[in-house]
Amino acid sequence: MLRPKTTLTLRWLDSVTKVQREDWNALALPLGTPFLEWDWLHNLESSGCATPREGWLAHHLAVYASESLVAIAPFYLKGHSYGEFVFDHQWADLSYRLGIDYYPKLVGMAPLTPAAGYRFLMAPGVDEATLTDAILAEVDRFCVQQHISSCHILFADPHWKAMLEQRGFTPWMHHSYIWSNENYGTFEGYLQSFNANQRRNIKRERKAIANAGLEMKVYTGASIPHHFYGLMYELYSDTCDKFWGGSKYLNRRFFESLAHTYRDRLVFVSAEHPDAHHPVGMSFCIRKGNHLYGRYWGCFKEVDCLHFNACYYTPIEWAIAQGIQSFDPGAGGEHKKRRGFPATPNYSLHRFYRDRLRHILIPHIQEINHYEQRRIDAINQELPFDFTPPELAGTSTL
Repeated sequence: MLRPKTTLTLRWLDSVTKVQREDWNALALPLGTPFLEWDWLHNLESSGCATPREGWLAHHLAVYASESLVAIAPFYLKGHSYGEFVFDHQWADLSYRLGIDYYPKLVGMAPLTPAAGYRFLMAPGVDEATLTDAILAEVDRFCVQQHISSCHILFADPHWKAMLEQRGFTPWMHHSYIWSNENYGTFEGYLQSFNANQRRNIKRERKAIANAGLEMKVYTGASIPHHFYGLMYELYSDTCDKFWGGSKYLNRRFFESLAHTYRDRLVFVSAEHPDAHHPVGMSFCIRKGNHLYGRYWGCFKEVDCLHFNACYYTPIEWAIAQGIQSFDPGAGGEHKKRRGFPATPNYSLHRFYRDRLRHILIPHIQEINHYEQRRIDAINQELPFDFTPPELAGTSTL
């Protein structure tokens, strides 16, 4: 705990390397998210993916008490909105029309990583409210002094967002598709939660892999073949070129650096011919504790239903076997609801330092939150689940 008269020192840092890995991770490792750990952020920064040249100027706020690190708020100054996956381009356009400079803005998130869990990192046992107030006071001072238009917290930890709402941040609701483990013992047990039509459909999609002469394999940690990292970059790059246009934010160096610094968190799902041991397609996931995150995927050959198996069914089957409780398969795609992923709210948090922006955008955000909740409700009304109580499952006519 902080003593009542403890003097806090706050320092802005232009790289995660300005903090020792062990000191940073002492604050980050207890969190549920893996994406605020030193290694993940360092890989993004040192690989050249999240650098000033790419529009990501690291501006992390570290808090010290008697030279001991007690808190960190990972921030980046942004000159654009690309790679955030929270789309505020209309706000930037409005600012331009009002004669207000929207950029640069201060953004709290793990760059290029649309997964909920961002929060300020705190040392165990500290007074979180006191440190949060100190951090936000310095954020306000910096933004006003440097004429920064706004501060944005993206993909906030849902259990933490209330603390910032109480301090004047406005929540903007979005949605992800999140699978939850309802004590499934096997994948077949999971299938029993679906209605009969979708259960048959999933079985057909699973069987398509065997019909193509392929099998699905999962590689973790030390079992991951070294050449998979370069292959994953090639698959990611190809998928970006095919479907995402100018959204190829990561480079080969980032993927290959994970082999040395982040291997213990990684899960590769590979579709292979039994006698070839070379992926036809592959997905790349990250695990921390009871949570699994799908990040990227691609294929060298188009195979019916390969995407569904590499990105959803095989990770879910592996997650059930591992006792994992939740699986975030990545951004976008209403097709996920058909594979057992309900729409789940996630939130960004916003503070504006221009009166005209604040007066226009806060009511606008409150209005779109109402419509977003209606959209989530509508999506989830179409989930293909059989909600028969477990005790009646044996009498189902499906």
